[in-house]
Amino acid sequence: MVLIWDDDQNTNMPLTDLDCKNAKPTGSPIKISDSGGLFLLVQPSGSKLWRLAYRWGGKQKTLALGVYPAVSLKDARAGRERAKVQLSNGIDPGEQRKRDKRQAAIAATNTFAAVADEWFHARKDGWTEGYSSRIWSRLEADIIPAIGSQPIEKIEPPALLDAIRAVEKRGAVVLAKRLLQVSGQIFRYAIASGRAQRDPSQDLRGALRSPGAAKHRSSIKASELGDFLRTLERYAGYRTTQLALKLVVHTFLRTNEVRFGRWAEIERASDGQLQWRIPAARMKARAEHIVPVTSQVADILDELRSIAGKSEMLLPAPTNEGVISQNTLIYGLYRMGYHSRATVHGFRSTASTILNENGFNRDWIERQLAHVERNDVRAAYNTAEWLADRRKMMEWWSNYLDAARAEKEAAVAA
Repeated sequence: MVLIWDDDQNTNMPLTDLDCKNAKPTGSPIKISDSGGLFLLVQPSGSKLWRLAYRWGGKQKTLALGVYPAVSLKDARAGRERAKVQLSNGIDPGEQRKRDKRQAAIAATNTFAAVADEWFHARKDGWTEGYSSRIWSRLEADIIPAIGSQPIEKIEPPALLDAIRAVEKRGAVVLAKRLLQVSGQIFRYAIASGRAQRDPSQDLRGALRSPGAAKHRSSIKASELGDFLRTLERYAGYRTTQLALKLVVHTFLRTNEVRFGRWAEIERASDGQLQWRIPAARMKARAEHIVPVTSQVADILDELRSIAGKSEMLLPAPTNEGVISQNTLIYGLYRMGYHSRATVHGFRSTASTILNENGFNRDWIERQLAHVERNDVRAAYNTAEWLADRRKMMEWWSNYLDAARAEKEAAVAA
């Protein structure tokens, strides 16, 4: 292949900046030549475009080098020289430009953020709404701002470690460890899909601080329950928060199982009894769960319905998720004076302890807690297992709560 530089335009003197500035449009495009095939194309609209004329394999071709004045005369000449080097090395500058653009487009879809988004959407259908929301919010808050714009195949262990250590420095040691694990899953997804060669998270084993001994969630003791319920009855915050906390105490569901509840899930069973059928997608154990609705829970739901209006959600709120936030209930407990004394999850432990102490069948309790014994034959249960027995147990529990509050009220009045 013979490479011939197009010097057809070299009869004129080289351009000056003043020539470029003063070039005026006419009724048709005009070329103002510089040298070595470089010329300024002045369009009738007034736009001024740098172009480079060259020959490749005997054919006349043109390469775009930018728009004047954003690309100066000096910059355009530099572009011409780069093209000359490419031509001398047997490379067509126009085709190379197309290849570079394709590579840039591919790189844009292979950033950590882009791969993380693809990994997340490939996995989220197998998670509960609450878990998937937490996973993405953690990535979006701590990892993506640090390394999200980098090509995933070029991210080295120190860059990932810096992002994780920033979380550690806030004292969130457990979260830092979880973020490292999630990041590793994203890198391994990139390897499986051919966009990375290695997982840098593997090189960071042992680099993070130990989270120390696990801390148990604070829970209310049976002797403290009456005082708590009396305080809850006098809650001075939003009524919706108060009712949501009552719902948690009576049903001992997890936070996200309650806050993402829908009115369509409240139904009547074949025997006419009310029940709350929570879909598997929202349950931690990935199994549909039925909660018998006691008369006390029905009263709570009736009031929530009057507040929710036409919303399809039990606990609607003007948040990004359309329901009360992840922290609403725990902040409600803080407002009641129970910071470090109780957690939302702790009511599950309170209920389990009291029900076991009062002689209820352990299987009923575990089933109502939606616990799955994965290595036991009991893991293969159906949704309505022991439902009649669980309904009696839940009625006892709601009545027990009412009695505990009434006893405390009477003691205070005396």
